[in-house]
Amino acid sequence: MAKHRGNPADNAPRRRGRKRRPFWQELPILIVIAAVVAALLVNFVGRPYVIPSESMEPTLHGCADCVGDRIYVQKLSYYWGDPKPGDVVVFVGPPSWNDTFRSTRSRNTAVRGVQNFFSFFGLVPPDENDLVKRVVAVGGQVVQCCDEQGRVTVDGEPLYEPYVHTDYLWVSGQQNETYPRGRIFGPVHVPQGHVFVMGDNRRNSRDSRAHVGDPLQGTVPVDNIRGKAVFKIWPPGRIGPVRSENPQP
Repeated sequence: MAKHRGNPADNAPRRRGRKRRPFWQELPILIVIAAVVAALLVNFVGRPYVIPSESMEPTLHGCADCVGDRIYVQKLSYYWGDPKPGDVVVFVGPPSWNDTFRSTRSRNTAVRGVQNFFSFFGLVPPDENDLVKRVVAVGGQVVQCCDEQGRVTVDGEPLYEPYVHTDYLWVSGQQNETYPRGRIFGPVHVPQGHVFVMGDNRRNSRDSRAHVGDPLQGTVPVDNIRGKAVFKIWPPGRIGPVRSENPQP
């Protein structure tokens, strides 16, 4: 007796469509994923910083009566190499540079914990003395000021610094002690693994020159560098790249 096979489609397993979760159930998962991605980007790729002072004008604005530039600082460049002359870098000031630093964290333990938590994700600035300056000399080089024309020299060669628009007037042959502190300095032998930094606004920048009497002679350990400034992201009228300009011949 022949067996009735029936319609093959009747014997096929029924496919049951997956029931989509309500959005309110997916939202916490999306938030966690976004937070993890943000934390990875902030801690390993780069993060924004605010320019707090006039020390890098006109390259970067941070004057008291203007909107301070927001810059993006990337970390990737220094995973495979050290800072180079002309790089604009953000770094943590060595201990002797922290005399004017005041923590922005709350004294309340709970609030401070929340601030530190959000800082990990880039939503609150880090609680450290972050500064931005330009590298003028690196480990193994000798930097000083000044030659007969008032220029900074590295290994005896004068620097070409078109980014400097404000510096103290130099009169050849004038006595050194009549110049403001920091106009004349050195020679400083930059140790390996360190850099010598200066602001583009030489008349208003407390940089390596102000710390040549410190144990590190004003140099900054490369390990203190948070990254390289590459782009101005705010305000809209100043959006654009932050250029490295090697001043050394």
